[in-house]
Formats: sequence, structure tokens, C-alpha cells
Amino acid sequence: MSSADVTLQAAAAQINHARSEKTLRPSIAGFFDEGTFTVSYVVHDPDTLEAAIIDSVLDYEAAAGRTSCASADRIIEYVNSNSLKVTWLIETHVHADHISAAPYLQEKLGGKLAIGAEIVRVQEVFGKLFNAGTDFERDGSQFDQLFSGGDTFCIGKIEGIALHVPGHTPADMAFIIGDAAFVGDTIFMPDFGTARADFPGGDARQLFQSIRRLLSLPDETRLFLCHDYKAPGRDEFAWETTVGQQRRENVHVKDGVSEDEFVAMRTIRDATLAMPNLIIPSVQVNMRGGRLPEPEDNGVSYIKIPVNAV
Repeated sequence: MSSADVTLQAAAAQINHARSEKTLRPSIAGFFDEGTFTVSYVVHDPDTLEAAIIDSVLDYEAAAGRTSCASADRIIEYVNSNSLKVTWLIETHVHADHISAAPYLQEKLGGKLAIGAEIVRVQEVFGKLFNAGTDFERDGSQFDQLFSGGDTFCIGKIEGIALHVPGHTPADMAFIIGDAAFVGDTIFMPDFGTARADFPGGDARQLFQSIRRLLSLPDETRLFLCHDYKAPGRDEFAWETTVGQQRRENVHVKDGVSEDEFVAMRTIRDATLAMPNLIIPSVQVNMRGGRLPEPEDNGVSYIKIPVNAV
């Protein structure tokens, strides 16, 4: 850990404090959506019952262009059955593989919708790609809160701090809540490795640096991942690991792997990957805070498909 990395030092101090004081550790429930291999989380303070929902999923049937809310309704049922009060709806980044249910959840449960401040870069790039027009604001105003690295927040009495971890996209954030880190798409289970870095604004070298920054947190830090794809030989989905386990076992970025080795591996591997199945609808909706494009004069919202442009 660099002596100049004040944000990381603060995050490590928070984690150690939470580990020494049980009441500062959050209760965490994961909700796995096998259709998109996405894990959404409800994170709450057991004392005050204040909660955050992280990386929610709106069900989307691509062939019919239809949305539904079964995945989000599971979260609503959990929140209500545990008498939780939602204060935050957090996105780790603009997802390219699923649509966010945050506006639906906000309508039903309340809370402030938050994302990293670099969302404006993503909005600029994809606003142009999808020819979103001048009515589409590229200033992050679709969200209630834009987090920069080092910003702090609370869920009840439990402290949180935002870390900027670019590489997968320029806007990726990790959120340290008590002794737990929600790391989005930066890293996967140790037997599966790391996220791709070939989306617009992605950078494999930045991704390596962001991951190694996360892995300089205390070994006992709990890491909660946004996706799992079951590596070959593993029969069960999994989404919780630790910094120590990742440093020992991650097949792409464990201790001893150099930055240049990682960049070479990631570049070669990314060139073989197909685009995510839902990238076209997901980005158009998620860059708007999970809201569909404005309806046209017939009252219908449309998703554009750019031909030979992605």
C-alpha cells in the first residue's frame, strides 16, 4: 500500500475497526440471477435496520423487448420481511450485461440512487454511439449521488467509503462497507480470474493497478463479487471470497503475477470474447440510471441497435 494512498489507508483502517467491533459489520444477503450470472446485495446495519441495495437486476426478455420485476421483487420481499429501511441504491458501474432495477426499487422502497462520478465519461461515449440527442443529459444528473474516490457515507452506524477502481470501465467503483468490499466487475472468484478490459474506456493496465490496490487491503477483508460463471470443475455458483484468498489463488492476478504479464494475458483473452448478450439494451438504460429512453410520440420506448458500430 502506497504511503500516499490516503483513501486506501482510510479503507484499511475502517475494515480493521469493523473487525474489532462486531456491531460495525454489516449483514449481507446475496441474490443470484442465473440468467445474467449477476449477484445483487442487500447490505444492512443490524442495529438501525438501515440498508443499501447494490447492483440490482431488472429482468429483460430480449426477443420480446419486455421487462419484468421478479428478481427485484425478491429483494423487496426480503427488505419488507426484515423491516429494513433502504437509504441507498448503489451501482458499482454502468453494467453491460443486465439492466438495473434501481428506479423500480426506489419507487417501492425509497433511497438515494448512487454511482461513481466518472459516469459522465461513459454517458459521453455511449450517448454518441446511440445518438441519444441533446435531450440526454451527460452530467450524471439521472443519479442522486455521484461518488468520487475517498467519499464516505453511512448505512445506519456502519461506515462506508468509495474507491475508484477503473479498468473494466472508467467509472467502476468499489464500496467498502464495514469490513466488506463490494467490488463490482473488477475481479471474480479466484478460479475464474478477472474482468475483461476491452469495453470503451477500459484499460487492462488500469485494471491490474485497481485490483492490486484492492488486494492491498487487509487479508481478512470480505470481497463480494458482482458475477460468477462457475469455473471449469466447480459445480456451485459462488460470490464471496477474501483479499487473502485472491492474493494466494487468483488465476490471473495472484501474488507474483507482473503487470506486463497480466496485460498480455488480458489483451489476448479479451480478443476472443463475444459481446455480452444484453449489452445493447443494458448500456442504453443503465446510463440513464436504469430508466428506459423517453417514449416517442406513440408512447413507446425504443432501444436502438447500432449496426456495425459495436
